Amino acid sequence: MSKGVTVWFTGLSGSGKSTITRILEKTLRQRGERVEILDGDVVRTNLSKGLSFSKEDRDLNIKRVGFVCQLLTRHNVIVIAAVISPYKQSRESNRSLIGNFIEVYTKCSVEACAKRDPKGLYKKAQSGEIQHFTGVSDPYEEPENPDVICETENETPEESAQKIVLKLEEFGYIDKQ
Repeated sequence: MSKGVTVWFTGLSGSGKSTITRILEKTLRQRGERVEILDGDVVRTNLSKGLSFSKEDRDLNIKRVGFVCQLLTRHNVIVIAAVISPYKQSRESNRSLIGNFIEVYTKCSVEACAKRDPKGLYKKAQSGEIQHFTGVSDPYEEPENPDVICETENETPEESAQKIVLKLEEFGYIDKQ
């Protein structure tokens, strides 16, 4: 059985976190791994319903996600957390809490994310309709030393997912194939 680990995706809205997550999940399940996904939108609807997008509430949301990741990781589940998590301190706190942790940065410019804009959020943020929008009216602190960087403007989601699989193998969380 593989070791539990949290694969923590961070990046702007529209950077490719959810797309890569679905490919990674499918790949890992095909290899017989136990996988759970904590997607930021789903977490906000269920676990963190009612929280705003203030810094304090964002930190609380990320703390909650980290707590669930820690529990699942401890029980030898590969947890894929796809959350914007804009603040370095919150990500580092979760790395310390969870232990078995791989940080994946879905690196993509605000301009490219705004062009993709699958939910129409950038237009609303730029017009002032949405306040506290990461990358537009709120900061995003890029990771300094992520374990994997997915350059989503220059590689396919499949290539990005493969980079993560290779890192999981390299760190000994899953068997090499």
